[in-house]
Amino acid sequence: MTAVSEVSPDPIVYLNGELVPLSEARVPVLDRGFIFGDGIYEVAPLYAHASGRRTAFRLKQHLTRLARSVGKIGIANPFDDAGWRELIGRVAEANETDGGLRADQDAIAYIQVTRGVAKRGHAFPAGVKPTVFVMVTPLSLPGAAQRASGVACVSAEDRRWLNCDIKSVSLLGNVLMAQYAAENDAFETLQFRDGLLTEGSSSNVWIAKDGVLAAPPRSNKILEGIRYGLIEELTAECGIRFEARDITEAEVRAADEIIVSSATKEVLPVTRLDGAPVGAGQPGAVFAALYAAYQRAKAAEAAAAQEGVENESRERLTV
Repeated sequence: MTAVSEVSPDPIVYLNGELVPLSEARVPVLDRGFIFGDGIYEVAPLYAHASGRRTAFRLKQHLTRLARSVGKIGIANPFDDAGWRELIGRVAEANETDGGLRADQDAIAYIQVTRGVAKRGHAFPAGVKPTVFVMVTPLSLPGAAQRASGVACVSAEDRRWLNCDIKSVSLLGNVLMAQYAAENDAFETLQFRDGLLTEGSSSNVWIAKDGVLAAPPRSNKILEGIRYGLIEELTAECGIRFEARDITEAEVRAADEIIVSSATKEVLPVTRLDGAPVGAGQPGAVFAALYAAYQRAKAAEAAAAQEGVENESRERLTV
């Protein structure tokens, strides 16, 4: 239903200094990620190109968010940006050799950092080494049919904790919302807190009305997706007015367009909400402009990688 990574039969993963088959990767049961959900994660798309290189799209921004998340929960970042880039490249290369990942396949890099292994106790233990896990697996993006027809979503009250800006592995609230969508034959659950739009179970949510795009403001109530900043840039490129502001539930239901975004969805139109059509019941002009601009941004980053160019907004991952 959702666009998710397809795990190969036995991908090669990195766990605490070693490259091992996923089937052999083990962490102790007293790892605080297992016991308390005491850790963070990050997910970044790696796009394959004809050059044989794979571009880690917006990797600098992903690594900045990773550093922010570990910092907010008091874990020392195990690597600097260069170290993370090198590690992701090693795992991707290992999977092309032994893990079933084709050189021409898009992939997703999953990073997880937990506080580590310690005797069970709620407060932070001293002198514990973080657990670091990295996995690179094939990525399946939404297809042309989904983009052409849009997807159906449902809505629910947002009952999660109030530190949603931390990309925590404690995802039970998100899991329950994803399950609610699945039980209702929907693609995603759009959440509202105190009558205001927050986000989906695993996506940011945008609405368009009269050609103006709006999104909930950055705050502790949402996880700021890396596509949030990207879409801001794309609206400027496309001449679309953008507003970051509180959005009421009534505005969502009266929107001309609803769009969801994430690393695995890119941008995707929502054409039905709780059984009712969104706007005209088909993808709109704002979505079409943003999707085209998104693909141009990917192509520009690929071209930069081809030329060996690196700057703050264009990272190259060569594997």
